[in-house]
This record gives sequence, C-alpha cells and structure tokens, in this order.
Amino acid sequence: MFDTTVVSVVIPLYNKGPYIARALNSVLAQTFQDFEMIVVDDGSTDNGAEVVRGFDDPRIRLIQQENRGVSAARNRGIEAARAELVAFLDADDEWMTGHLEVLLRLRGNYPEAGAYGTAYLVKEKDSTIQIPSFGAEMPQRPWEGLLPNYFKAAFPAPSPISSSVVAIPKCILNEMGGFNTNAWYGEDVDLWGRIALKYPIAFSWDGMAIYHQEASNRACDKKKPIREHAFVASAWNALQAGEVPPELKEDLLEYIASRQIQIALRNLEAGRPDLTRDNLMGCKTRYLWKSKYWALFWAYVPSRFYLMLKPHKIISVFNNWRSNMRRMLARKPGFNTKLKNPK
Repeated sequence: MFDTTVVSVVIPLYNKGPYIARALNSVLAQTFQDFEMIVVDDGSTDNGAEVVRGFDDPRIRLIQQENRGVSAARNRGIEAARAELVAFLDADDEWMTGHLEVLLRLRGNYPEAGAYGTAYLVKEKDSTIQIPSFGAEMPQRPWEGLLPNYFKAAFPAPSPISSSVVAIPKCILNEMGGFNTNAWYGEDVDLWGRIALKYPIAFSWDGMAIYHQEASNRACDKKKPIREHAFVASAWNALQAGEVPPELKEDLLEYIASRQIQIALRNLEAGRPDLTRDNLMGCKTRYLWKSKYWALFWAYVPSRFYLMLKPHKIISVFNNWRSNMRRMLARKPGFNTKLKNPK
C-alpha cells in the first residue's frame, strides 16, 4: 500500500497533547483515504506521543527527535514522506472532511503550481469562528484556480496559504530546501513566499480547515524579539540576485513592507523598540506609511507606555493596520498604480 500512497500528511508535534487526537481524527475522517500520516514529535514533554501511539492505524507513523523547532520537525517529516505530494497540518488544528479531496483536485487541474491550498476558518479565543479577510485582490468565493498574484492576495491581510491547509510537491520542497530552521516565527510564510516567486499558487475556497487560535502553547503567541522576518531576508536576496520577475517587483516590495511593520509591532510588544527602529529603517511603502510611522513613533516612547496603553482603543485602532488597509484597497481597484505617499 505504501508504495502507491498518493499523499503524505506531515504533522509536527510539540506539547500539544490535548489537541493531537482531534487533528489525527480529522485526517482519518477524510473522504479521500489513500494517505499516510507522519507525526514528528519534536521533544515533547507531555503525553502527545502516547496519544499518537494509541491510534491503531498502520497509516500513522510516529517519529521522535530532540527538540529542534517546528521547521526541523516538518523537514524531518518531508524526508520520511513516501508520497510525491506532502500536505501539512498543525497538531492543534483540524481539517474538514473534504480537505484532501480538494487539494488533490487542485493538483490534478493545475500541475504547474508550486503549492496548493484552501481557505480556512479561524476559531477565536471567544469561540467565534470566521473566515479571515484576505487581501483586496483575492478572488472571491466560490472561485478556484491559480492566484493571479500571491503577493497581492496576501497584502496586507493574512496569507491565503497557511501551514494547516497547504500541500506541496516533494520535489518543490526539496528545491526550496524545506522550511527555514533558523526562524522560529514566520518560517511558514517564508516558504510560501519563496515558492510564489518561482511558481503559481493554486487555491480553492472549498475543503477548509479550522485554525484554532484558542489553543494553548502556540508559537505565534510568544512575546520574543525578532530581528527580521524570515521572508524579508529571502525576498531581498531574491531581488539582489535578479530572481524576481519584473511584474512582481512592485507588489513584492509592498508585501515586504507589510512584514517589516508586522515584526516591528511584535518587537514593541516584546519590549525591544530598538529592534522596531531597525525593522522600519529600510521600510519603504506607498500604502502602509501611516502604520509605519505610528510604529516608529512608539519606538521612541518608553516601552512601558506602549504596553500599558495597548489594550485600549487608541492603540488597537492604529495597530489594526491590516483591516484599515484592506478596507481602503477594496475601494481602489488596481492599487498597484495609485496613492503615492511619502516613503
């Protein structure tokens, strides 16, 4: 059976014992059943590995390693994958029953794509569930196909591709060198971006997953300083090497700016305004300049004031830069050629 497995599902696991059974059951419930599951336990100290061992299904493999981070865990799963197509699911998320079927439909219809993804639902900490608002240039449901421009679709909103809804051919993963093991934050967005610089991205509004923001021990909830977003470095390297198609350059630069601002705001929360200033030093943008200078203002104010005021409306209104920009861009088709603002 394993010699002809169509898709390998890689699940990194680190101290997600309360959630891993839900993730595994959501894969087992798929309408498409020709898969293998590779769970890579990255040095967990809870009972997550024991939960996995409790599943009596030969399609599930458990690999254990010392703690090396989520990128190393995913890369280990990629190495062990027997199928040519590798799908990813985080241990605290879950798939809806038709997810794999939709990914394989995309693969069949768009073999030239470098990655395949679906929309997803976000479950908030207050238990509300909603579809995130993607970029203003994102084709509206029920559209399915190759994204006209990944960087526009992901600007300035969340990426339409997430680590729990994406499938990537193993040959593409090998070409890209897998996930960046030097980054603990943004390593997934970095990989999607590097792929999008060379290949089209296929997307469907069908076959969703549920992204559980209410789960505990999530890496993105850490308040640790970040010197630079992983994709910012990758994008600048590609630009300097002349590897960016001319038609993508302007949109890529705006996308880079959105990641720089995102990291700058996180560094304010981590109490490192010095890094915020560094993040924004090379940030050039026509559309996010208000958010850029708002973050820069707080980078020169003692951190305790920002952290004290952040829960209040005056801070949250300005920090909600993605929503503000999304509303503005939605009213301005072809934003690529409009609204020149100061750098």
